[in-house]
Amino acid sequence: MFRGFPTRFPNLMKRLGFVFIGLVVLIMLVPSVSRAQRRTNGNEPEGAPAFNDFKGVKIGTHADEARKKLGNPRDKSADQDFYMFGENQAVQVYYDKSGAVSAISIDFMSGASGIPSCKDVLGAEAEAKADGSVYKLIRYPKAGYWVSYSRTAGNSPTVTVTMQKID
Repeated sequence: MFRGFPTRFPNLMKRLGFVFIGLVVLIMLVPSVSRAQRRTNGNEPEGAPAFNDFKGVKIGTHADEARKKLGNPRDKSADQDFYMFGENQAVQVYYDKSGAVSAISIDFMSGASGIPSCKDVLGAEAEAKADGSVYKLIRYPKAGYWVSYSRTAGNSPTVTVTMQKID
């Protein structure tokens, strides 16, 4: 009855030991794999922003360089410039205390040409609300700024694209 028991017992212990070690390793790997796939708040992409400049002006560009690229603003100050491109596109460029661009906001009014889609701006679509309006903001910590896309509701929506330095 117990004849083969002493010889089988060490083999059984080895197998159980390997299974136990395998389970321990698997249990240790699962949290790190799921943590690597999870974003902190679902709002921080790993890549670079799809929208990173307006007519060559980026966050951090000096005011003199921004004005060279955009032309003469309609209204000009040390803190902010206001531009109109045609009748349907308004642009505000904000400057920090050092004179560098800290934010850019572009409004595309109804009838403007070249109105970007949310996917063009953020690299992903945003779900429209029941009234047809859309809003989505994505932070790009590595780039140092966030980008948002907003479309108002109605038959003549205004699309606003904003990028702003993260302080």
